[in-house]
Amino acid sequence: MQTLVKVVVDAMGGDNAPAEVVKGAVDAVNARKDIKVILTGQKPLVERELQKYTFPKEQVELVHASEVIEMAEPPVNAVRTKRDSSLVVGMNLVRRGEADALVSAGSTGAVLVGGQVLVGRLKGVERPPLAPLIPTKNGVSLLVDCGANVDARPSHLLQFAKMGSIYMEHVVGIKNPRVGIVNIGAEEEKGNALVKETFPLLKECGDINFIGSVEARDIPSGVCDVIVCEAFVGNVILKLYEGVASTLIGKVKEGLMSDLRSKVGALLIKPALKTTLKSFDSSKYGGAPLLGLKGLVVKTHGSSKAGEIKNSIIQCVQFKQQEINEKIKERI
Repeated sequence: MQTLVKVVVDAMGGDNAPAEVVKGAVDAVNARKDIKVILTGQKPLVERELQKYTFPKEQVELVHASEVIEMAEPPVNAVRTKRDSSLVVGMNLVRRGEADALVSAGSTGAVLVGGQVLVGRLKGVERPPLAPLIPTKNGVSLLVDCGANVDARPSHLLQFAKMGSIYMEHVVGIKNPRVGIVNIGAEEEKGNALVKETFPLLKECGDINFIGSVEARDIPSGVCDVIVCEAFVGNVILKLYEGVASTLIGKVKEGLMSDLRSKVGALLIKPALKTTLKSFDSSKYGGAPLLGLKGLVVKTHGSSKAGEIKNSIIQCVQFKQQEINEKIKERI
């Protein structure tokens, strides 16, 4: 009998909840027989969305949660006081072992706080990092950390490198993934105090394939598979990446529609352009896992549509089947 991977989905989290979240959950169970989705949220609203679709009923469960954590709420206070919120109820299901993973498009701060306080860290893990996959010329790279630890220490970055390598090898399928540390130059003596102290630790670590410093301009070319940095730098990289991509696509479309000749050319190149742009769509890779917890927690964009929710749920299956947490415990 097939073992179901149980994934809690925060049905009330995100800008497009519950409609897009529920649709993404339904699409996931319709696509895979090895997933059971547990939707947490306000029952009347979630049920109304579920009634729009056909899906295997045994693969979807609804757990009522009366409260919602809003995006602008102080994270610590929200997690502490809103114990019947869709996010906290879901986190507790993972904590008690009643679910394998949680996916949320809700407040990033609340997800980070809940993950560490409610789900808890694996023994030996100092700081769980948030690690999204970002598109590159050669496929994808893992950016670790992008938002969880803005004041990291060298030992934290060393663990980020180890956990990121495990994830890229066993979830993404890249053997002996290349690890680089974000720096302002390729030379070993460059960088701030954190980078200078971390560099020799990474260089001496036999568990990773460390290739040295990586400059931000080289990241889109896919120079390495695991990009190590503290969260302030990582978040700036991620947001700039997204902003430049959005602006560039907008300018390309504007140029193609500028006159009649351009419009004719646009019709001719449309299939190839669509394929190229789709390869840089980060939503198809799912959300950002919070690595190093006792259970998997995945944070998706607040603006996530059904496709990204679906891919984030499916991402949890690979994580569970490859026993990523067990591998992290062995390595750290």
